[in-house]
Amino acid sequence: MKESRRLLDSLVAEKFSRIGQLEIVSSEEGFVLCHRDDVGRNDLRDGEIDRAFEIAKFDDAGNYRPLKTAPNLQHGWKIFARDLLQIEKVIDAIYPGRLAVLDAFKSGELTTTSLRETLNRQSGMYRVAAKISDEQIDRLVGEFCRSEGGCLRTILWKRDTCKKDPSSKLPPEKFDPAVDQYLSAKRPRSATAATELIPLLCQEACNLLVTACRDTVKLQGAAPSAP
Repeated sequence: MKESRRLLDSLVAEKFSRIGQLEIVSSEEGFVLCHRDDVGRNDLRDGEIDRAFEIAKFDDAGNYRPLKTAPNLQHGWKIFARDLLQIEKVIDAIYPGRLAVLDAFKSGELTTTSLRETLNRQSGMYRVAAKISDEQIDRLVGEFCRSEGGCLRTILWKRDTCKKDPSSKLPPEKFDPAVDQYLSAKRPRSATAATELIPLLCQEACNLLVTACRDTVKLQGAAPSAP
């Protein structure tokens, strides 16, 4: 059995499990996956395993979701999975790569990269992103990565080699894999038991954050000087 599937087996051993906005409920025939907000609804449309990619692509209003771990997964659907392999396929479609990252984290093999290191290795049009100040990082990460309206990943990376958290504007729970980020966004300090929670882990800044850093620097450079 693949290590990721063995890990998944242990995580879904309970009656239900959660990962991001996704809920996995066991049944006599297998498992039902749906949006956490939709649990208990009887008007959900049935979907095939392969439809998970489309579910992850657009929000409720039909807008494209560039960040798959943003808290705007569309509602109104359910997918039946016979076994762990099918569960894994659905999770990988909705939250690409997150099970592999979790597997590496659980085995102690996950390597994190500080934001400064990520920015310093950029080239071409993104090279200017490395010029962002610590104060700008504090504000930008606090807004961009927040669980409410930003991203549901738990941040594991630091701002720089000094091991400083990337933003003082984020609560301590944002850096704790035991905290349910979706509940935390609604009710600060909310957490679920580890047997129910499959965390979305963030080992390094994503491309969207790097782009935001570049845009912040360029915007600052374009701003008129104070008189």
